[in-house]
Amino acid sequence: MSASATIDAAPEFRAAGTDLSERRRTGVSKGPIIDLVLPGDNGIIWGDDGAATIGAFATIADIAADRRIRDTYPGVAATAAGLATPQIRHLATLGGNLAQRSRCWYFRNPHIACLKKGGSDCPARAGNHLYSVAFDLGPCVAPHPSSMAAALLAYEATVTTDRRKQLSIGELLGDGSNGRTDHALQSGETIRSVALPVPLSGERARYKRAISRSYAEWPLVEVCARAVITDGTFKFARIAAGGIAPVPLRLRASEAALEGRPPSEATIANAAKLAVDGAKPLPMTGYKLELLSGLVRDLLTQIAA
Repeated sequence: MSASATIDAAPEFRAAGTDLSERRRTGVSKGPIIDLVLPGDNGIIWGDDGAATIGAFATIADIAADRRIRDTYPGVAATAAGLATPQIRHLATLGGNLAQRSRCWYFRNPHIACLKKGGSDCPARAGNHLYSVAFDLGPCVAPHPSSMAAALLAYEATVTTDRRKQLSIGELLGDGSNGRTDHALQSGETIRSVALPVPLSGERARYKRAISRSYAEWPLVEVCARAVITDGTFKFARIAAGGIAPVPLRLRASEAALEGRPPSEATIANAAKLAVDGAKPLPMTGYKLELLSGLVRDLLTQIAA
């Protein structure tokens, strides 16, 4: 591994700058700044079918506080209300949350070369990776930092940029196999809006994160779960998790274990057990699997109550 990193000197966009400012402070980013001012991209538009489109400049606090979002997309609102701190939520934008860079301490150190800064390998893999992935999907072991991405994955939302339309969250962020990027935005491409699907009648949703201290902490593991229960049966289930992989993940095995089954303790326990299906933890990250299973069980128990 090279002893020095390639500092990013390319132009970077700034909205609220909550992530960019930190990277500038530590010297990881030194390129020119392009301030984004896009009137009309900071609100929530409702379609005739009841579906919402959220502008990229909508703040996290506005999303959390919007009564209609809370009623129709409770998992999105709960995630927005639970991330970061009130001060950051007041400034941070939805687009910025999706496009933020890795929080890995090796990436944030301007003197260390990692894959995301032009290095040949991931120093966290052989170094201190206590907060790294439990689903090892690619050469970089830093978990993706966007909480909103996990919630939007659970809602199967789509993203429109100034160049492309209806990108899935997977298309926007990739599949985790490319350790050199945090997203698949092209050079100079900006997020413009996020479209949510038509709301589901009777949906129940919850969000919860496991953190190492009470406030102002990045999640070790976070989960957004949503379900529709009718006639004593899970008719619909979507569960997405963050903090466990280079990209947020749908827990499809857990979803399949719920749909068509009663919201019983046994059903929920089985779904929680399957949450770790396919996991490949690193030597220091096995603890995340217990956190993940526990969060899924807690959320589903609340939803079924």
